[in-house]
Parts: sequence; C-alpha cells; structure tokens
Amino acid sequence: MPTLLARNARVLAVMDDAGTEIPDGGLFCRDGVIEQVGPSAALPRSADEIVDLSDHVVIPGLVNTHHHLCQNLTRAVPAAQNAPLFGWLQTLYPIWQRMGPDHIRISALVGLAELALSGCTTSSDHLYLFPNGARLDDQIEAAVALGFRFHATRGAMSIGESEGGLPPDSLTEDEDFILEDSIRVIETFHDPDPMAMVRVAVAPCSPFTVSQDLMRQSAVLARQYGVRLHTHLAENVEDIDYSLERFGMRPGEYIEDVGWAGEDVWHAHCVRLDESETELFARTGTGIAHCPGSNMRLASGIAPLRAWLDAGVKVGLGVDGSASNDDAHLLGEARQAMLLQRVKGNAAELTAREALRVATRGGASVLGRDDIGSLEPGRAADFAAYDLNQPALAGAEWDPLAALVFCRPPRAAWTVIAGKPVVREGRIATVDMARALAEHRRLTRELIDGG
Repeated sequence: MPTLLARNARVLAVMDDAGTEIPDGGLFCRDGVIEQVGPSAALPRSADEIVDLSDHVVIPGLVNTHHHLCQNLTRAVPAAQNAPLFGWLQTLYPIWQRMGPDHIRISALVGLAELALSGCTTSSDHLYLFPNGARLDDQIEAAVALGFRFHATRGAMSIGESEGGLPPDSLTEDEDFILEDSIRVIETFHDPDPMAMVRVAVAPCSPFTVSQDLMRQSAVLARQYGVRLHTHLAENVEDIDYSLERFGMRPGEYIEDVGWAGEDVWHAHCVRLDESETELFARTGTGIAHCPGSNMRLASGIAPLRAWLDAGVKVGLGVDGSASNDDAHLLGEARQAMLLQRVKGNAAELTAREALRVATRGGASVLGRDDIGSLEPGRAADFAAYDLNQPALAGAEWDPLAALVFCRPPRAAWTVIAGKPVVREGRIATVDMARALAEHRRLTRELIDGG
C-alpha cells in the first residue's frame, strides 16, 4: 500500500466545515486515501514518496462539473468567434460531424491534462456527439491512461433539424439505441464505490435536441441504476424562448414535468433561472454547474451565483467546452466567478475563499461525492499545490490563498490524484504529452482541411 507525504506548505487549506487553514501544513496518505493532515511537524517522517512543498499553497483538487472535451479540437474557429449559442452551435456542428474515435480519445487526453495543470483532479464531461463510430469508451480510455478521476456522461441528441431541433439529422441517434447504449456504458464502466475513479451519468444534451419522452425515460433508467442525470438548461434568452414556444413552459416547469429535479440531477449554466426556479433547485437539492467564462464568451449573461448560494442551491464550477470558453483553467474559472458577481457594484459580493469553496466542496456536492473536495482524513488524496515563487504572485505574501483567485491564475506545480502525482513539478507525469499534442495537432489540421 503505497504512501505519500506532502509537507512544509506555506499554507494548506483543508476546505472543511470550519474553513481550517494550516500554516506549514501537510498531509500523509496511504493507498490514495488521506490518513493525517496537520502541521508538518506532527506528520510521519517517512513515506514511499516525500514531496517538499516549501513556498507552496495547497488546496483540495478542483472539481470540474461541466465540460465538452472534444471541443478543444475546434478552438477559435473564425466563423464561430462572435456568435451567440444557437448560431455558434450551427457553425460547429458540420465540423464536429467529421470526428471519430481518435478525435474523442486524444481530445480527452489533452483536455484532461490541461485541467490537471490547473489543479483540477476530478472532471465530468458531457459528450453528446458520437459520429463515425465514436463511443464514450474512447474518453474513458484517455482518463484511465492519465490517472484522472472522471465522471463520463452518456449524452445524446435525437431531434434534428427536420423535426424542429437544432442539430443536423446526421448527428442524431435513435432513442431506443441511446437508452440501450446508456445501459451498456453504465454496466461496463460505472463504479459506485467510494474513491471511484470512473463514474457514469445519463445526459441527454438539452431540451432543444431531444424529445420529452427521452428525458423521462432517461430519468427512469438513471434511477434504476443509481446514477446521476445531467443536461443543459436555461443557458440564454434563446433557450427560454424555445422552451416557451415548444413546450409552453419555463425551464423549471419543464424539468419538473420530465422528472429532472432532485438530489441526483445537475444542470449546466442556468443563467436565466427566475426566483421561483431557484427556489425549486434549492428545495429539491438539484445542482448547478456554473460556467462564467463560457457564459461571457457566448453573451449568455451573468448568472446569479450569489442568489443561488444564499438560497442554498448546490453549485459547482464548470469550464464548459474548449470552443466556448476557450480555456480550461478551473482556477481561472473561480476568478471569473468572483469578479462577475462584483460588476454590479458590490465589491464584497463573492470572496476569494467562497469562490475556492465552490470550485472544490461545491463541485463535489454537485457530483454527489463526499470522498473528494476537502483534505480531511478518510477522503481521497486529491490535492493541488501552487508555487509562490513566480512573478505573477510576487507581493502576495499578505494572503497567499486568496492570491490564487485575485492574481493571474497560476499553473499547478503538483496535482496529485488518489495519492499519485499526475502533475509533477509543473509537468504531466503519467503520459507522453509531446506525442499527445502532436497527434492532437494532426487531427485538428485534418478537421481544418475538411478531412
């Protein structure tokens, strides 16, 4: 049972209920689970691996609750740079339909590595495109190779343009097959046990790409198997207008009608929820993946994060797609979340520590996990360490923890997942990134050239 000792951190933020911060802190873990956390002098003196974190800030691993990894093959596409959500999607669908298994696998590998370099240790991904033989299996293969804690979601689109939906018919699937394949991936990959490295959720893409019947059947299926449910909801004004025109109801009414409210559900964006819908989320324990960077990029609006938190809604952060952000730095997303809540005039609307809590404990809660999100004995040994010895953090001795959010978001010097370094001294340690990036570049070029 391998052990790891991390010690001498300038400050270690436990992110427990008391908000404990430990100067000269560290932790000791065995077989991927934390056994002790506290001042370095109180920890064991030996371990299979000892990491000296002098002049580093340590936080629990960041938790990403919404992403579209395959989109990192289509960053900054010129025709999509200045479009809102629906126009942006309609520009990119024809490119995405040329992808295949290799695109899904390599984009996941590179995208999860990018997240790890930001200090993220757990991520969900919303994959709803399966062209040319691609499968959810391709993403999971990449996550396992990297050593990343991964919540794969079996997304789907079934209503194409010919039936009043948004995507081209070529990117839709038969609904019976969608349900059958959802069962296959759950039975093959989902691990319900504590400390699981791979879990699966059921995730029809959105109300404007699938039928109400599929939403209802997906909810029944997920609850039969004890897995979670995820989709997009109330992202922008177009989204609301579509819901009113197509279904004659607002998003909150819609999710109640199809069985998509509850402790086992989280929705992405939710920018346009009204007060009654916020109360519904709080009352039912329904979670939100807050994606401030993407919301700005697509001009969707400023989500009322402060109101959600005050109402008791479960909220985590999501970087969203790498073609709608076009970044995947989760610590940067925490900074965006903090700053956006302040633009209306209250400089104390959201603090740096609150933003970090949403990025860690909040994300864990949204994904239904009590084994990650804080650095307490019995929890997973998932943590990130940031080196203070860099120009962007110079002068931040006043409050090094808050500086992670106030200053330019640094890359992680160490990202440890299940007690194993995935980022070691600022570099990916588990896979050959030069080779992965070369393959990613080749596949991107093929998409650009129309291949």
